[in-house]
Amino acid sequence: MTRGPRRTGRFGCDFAVSPTILSGTTDDPGVTRHRLLLATVVVVLTAAVSTTIWARAGARPDHCAAVAERAHARAGLVTGSGPEVLVVGDSYSVGAGLRTDQSWPVRLPGRVRVDGFSGSGFSAGASGCGDVSYARRVASALRPGTALVVVEGGLNDYDQPVAALAAGFDRLMAALAGHRVLVVGPPPAPERPAGTVATVDAVLSRLAAAHGTPYLSMTGVELTYQRDRLHPDAAGQRVFGDVVAERVRTLVTPGSRLRP
Repeated sequence: MTRGPRRTGRFGCDFAVSPTILSGTTDDPGVTRHRLLLATVVVVLTAAVSTTIWARAGARPDHCAAVAERAHARAGLVTGSGPEVLVVGDSYSVGAGLRTDQSWPVRLPGRVRVDGFSGSGFSAGASGCGDVSYARRVASALRPGTALVVVEGGLNDYDQPVAALAAGFDRLMAALAGHRVLVVGPPPAPERPAGTVATVDAVLSRLAAAHGTPYLSMTGVELTYQRDRLHPDAAGQRVFGDVVAERVRTLVTPGSRLRP
């Protein structure tokens, strides 16, 4: 039998389709029904395989594309003036659920740029969109003359092994060797089990101390949240930003020294 053209499905899976099936022409009605049934089975199986692939990857391609688009939009918003400050973070840093200009980094002193990706964290496996960990992204986000790098996150590492969190943190610090860094931990978002947030906070605090890096715990900060009970609302973003800004001022003012 002559093989038909290769067709590529919307999820990138390809399959062969018989010219007879495509045209629907045959002299035997029974054969026609059989071939139509076969074509239906092929389509269903292709969709099932595609769904399984994306489920194993952890996220749909349209979701990851939307997250990347949001990250790009936030990266285009540079605020303030003065010393160069780079924020590397998760959905909090891009203001998920809000306008980008309502995200907490706008509260910081200095000329602030943001490299944020919703769902990401210190661990390589924190995101369902592949390895978009902080260590993986930070090198391309750095600019000459950056006075301070603020790394914010941890809520997406809550279900990751401590070893994975530590490995990601170590890779991040290696990528930021020679740069002044402030690590900002996760707040007690109601949607996350309290015990897991406390564990991540403790691990990050210990790792930062081991690297001689300042650490700002947010577990005692009360925020107001959106309906998802995970992301701060506009008021919560302001509170978050003001707490971080207070610490940032001690690190970017002339003559300031690193203080863990």
